[in-house]
Amino acid sequence: MSEDATPRDAAVETNGADAEPDRSARVDAPGGEPLPAGQPDDERGAPSPEPEEDADDVVAPAAPAYRPSYPFLIGVSLITLAADLGTKWWAKDRLEPRALTDLATAPRPLALRKIEVIKDHLNMIFAKNHGGAWGILGDESEAIRRPFFLVISLAAIVFIVSLYRKLHPSQVALRWGLPLVLGGALGNLVDRIRYGYVVDFIQVRFTPEFVWPTFNVADIAIVAGVGLMAIDMFSPRRPAVVGKPGTPGAKASAG
Repeated sequence: MSEDATPRDAAVETNGADAEPDRSARVDAPGGEPLPAGQPDDERGAPSPEPEEDADDVVAPAAPAYRPSYPFLIGVSLITLAADLGTKWWAKDRLEPRALTDLATAPRPLALRKIEVIKDHLNMIFAKNHGGAWGILGDESEAIRRPFFLVISLAAIVFIVSLYRKLHPSQVALRWGLPLVLGGALGNLVDRIRYGYVVDFIQVRFTPEFVWPTFNVADIAIVAGVGLMAIDMFSPRRPAVVGKPGTPGAKASAG
């Protein structure tokens, strides 16, 4: 064989231990698709790890919305209603004027019955209030007076229940005030439906000339409830406390 035929210029391929790996060779991805050349072996041979979530980006589950206790509303209202109707029944039975009949003459005038609790200051005496507070609309006809007060009472009850649904946990005064007003309104409403008037029996005399209009337990509950509502209305509200996102109670209202 001649010297020109010797394959001296052929490339010699070495695969020994000291051989440098060919980095230009194609490496397939786990799915069979080729990875781009020049990418590090550790990135080409194994899937990239998922980035860790930042602790600040984790949002805690929101606390359940506050719902006021309806058994509390019903319970306080029923206790107020029972106290009002019970005392009215007692007043009607013990204090309502009765006709005294004399066998020899015509019936005498109605006998006025009164219980003096504090001399010259506090008396228990029966009275019929056909109107509203301080006798408002007391001189109007029954056809106007009764529907008017029935509508007003029902509207007040609907307003109280709707307002109670929006209570905040910190509104303690309002939580007590609303059922007191509701119980008192129901007590006077029952009287208007049953008798056509409201039974009053508590008389307060400050001076011999100044006597407060006669009232009942329902009126006391309504005044106390409205006072608690006023306290809640004028109580200062602290701004909501905003914490770091992701921490429990990040937003909490202090009331």
